[in-house]
Amino acid sequence: MCHACNRRQFLEATAGGGILLAGAAPGAIGSEVGRATNPSYKPPEPSPVKIHVAYVGVPHTAWPRPDLDLKAERELFEKRLAEVEKKLAGVRLVGRELVGTPAEAAAVAAKLKDADGLLIVHLTLGTGNLLSQLVDAGRPTVIFAQPFSGHEWMFVPQWQKAGKRVVLLATSDYGELAAGVALLRTPAMMRQSRVLLIGAPAGTPAACSAAEIKKRLGAELVPIAVQRVIEAHKAVDPQAAEADARRWTSEAKKVVEPPPAEILKAARTYLAMKKLMEEERAQAITIRCLGGMPIDVLGYPCLGFARLNDLGLVGACEADVDSTLTMLLFTYAFGVPGFISDPLFDTAKNAVIHAHCSAPTKMDGPTGKAAPYLIRTHRDDNRGASLEVEMRVGQPITCAKLVHLDTMLISTGKIIEITDFDDRGCRTQITTAVRDAHRMLANWGGGVLKADMMTLLHRVVFYGDHLQDVRHLALLMGLKVVEEG
Repeated sequence: MCHACNRRQFLEATAGGGILLAGAAPGAIGSEVGRATNPSYKPPEPSPVKIHVAYVGVPHTAWPRPDLDLKAERELFEKRLAEVEKKLAGVRLVGRELVGTPAEAAAVAAKLKDADGLLIVHLTLGTGNLLSQLVDAGRPTVIFAQPFSGHEWMFVPQWQKAGKRVVLLATSDYGELAAGVALLRTPAMMRQSRVLLIGAPAGTPAACSAAEIKKRLGAELVPIAVQRVIEAHKAVDPQAAEADARRWTSEAKKVVEPPPAEILKAARTYLAMKKLMEEERAQAITIRCLGGMPIDVLGYPCLGFARLNDLGLVGACEADVDSTLTMLLFTYAFGVPGFISDPLFDTAKNAVIHAHCSAPTKMDGPTGKAAPYLIRTHRDDNRGASLEVEMRVGQPITCAKLVHLDTMLISTGKIIEITDFDDRGCRTQITTAVRDAHRMLANWGGGVLKADMMTLLHRVVFYGDHLQDVRHLALLMGLKVVEEG
C-alpha cells in the first residue's frame, strides 16, 4: 500500500469520532460503542490530549515568496486543523500562535510544559533559529513543511541524531496533518491506558513488570483474579448473552464444529470481559487462556477478543503483554486492530504464514467492513469456539512487536493467499509474501529477542504499510526500530 493510501485509510477510520480509535475516551469504551452495547454504561470523561500548534514564519523572505501573507497562510491551515480536531475526538489543538521572532518563540516554548506535544507548521525560509528554539523545549514535536516553505528541513536529521524527539513531514499531502497529530497523541493516550491482566504475564521481562510499564510508557498493568472473571461470567444477563451468541451465528458463513452451548459460553465470556473493562476503565485485556483459566467454565475468549478488537479496544491472548502494548500503540496511532499470530515460514513461496485462533473481523478498523468468518473449535484441543477469518488477499500488511518496552521489531509484506494446508495449525491463516524469507528466518528476533518460545514467536499483523510511520512514532517516543526482513 502506498503511503498516501495509508493516510486515506487513516482518515476514513477516524471519521467516526465516537469510537475509541478516533481519540475519544482513552479510559473507556468509546461513547457510541458503549451506548450501542450497554445503554446504561456511561464512559468516564478522559483527560484531553493537548497538542500545541505554532506557525513559524518571517515576513519578506525569498521562499516561498517575498509577498507571502503570513496571516492568510495561517488561516488556511487553521481551517485544515479544524477538520483534524473534528476527526480526532479527544484531541485539543491549543496555542496556534504565529511565531516570527526569538521572543515569540521563547514565549511559546515556555507554554509547552502543559502540552502533550507540539505541531509546528513551517511557513517560510529564515526560521532555523526559531524552529531550533521550539524543538529544544523538549516536547515530542512534528514539523509539517509543505514544498517551498524553506530549506530548514536540512536541520531535522541533525536534531534527531542529537536525541531530539522531532519528526519532519515534508509533504504536499495535507492529510498528513491528521496523521502527525495522531502520532503526537499516542504517547499521551498510552499514559492514560489501563491493561487488565488475567493470569501470570508472559513476554519480555520489562513487559511483565507493571512498574517498568508505568515508568517507560505510563500505562497501568492491572492484575485481575480468575475468580473475578468467573463471577462476572455468572452475572451476565442471559438474554444479553443469547443475543450476542445469535449475532455470532447469524453473521457467520457457517458454524463448523462448536455446539450452541459453546458459542453461548463464549458470548458470556465476552460480556464478562467487557464489564470488567468498564469497571476498571481499561482499554485492553489479556488472559493466560492456555492453561490459565477454567475452559470448562469460561470456554475460550477467542470470540470475545475478536469482538473487542472490532470495537477499537484490545483483546490479546496468552497473557502476551508485549503484543498487547503493540496493539494499543497501533490502535492509537493508526486506528487499526492487530491479529496476534504464530508465524511460520514457507520459503518455497518466499512467504511467512501467520496463524492463530482469534482474529478481528474488522482489520480496517471499527468503521470498516467485517470479513467473512467461520466459527470453529480452538485448534489446539478441538474445544470451545474460535474464528476462522477470511482476510483480504492482496492486502499489504505490517508485522510488528514492541519488545523490552524499547524496541519495535517490524517487517512488511502482502497477503497472497488464504493458506490451505489440510486444516493444520490454528484456524485463521494467511500467507504473506515478504522481501526475503530466508533472510528474515535467519534474522528472526533481530538480535534483540532471545526468550521462551511464545515470546520469541508471537508477532502482531496489521493491515497497511506502517513502516515509515512507525519510524516516526519511534522518534517521538524514544524507541528503537529493528527490521526483521
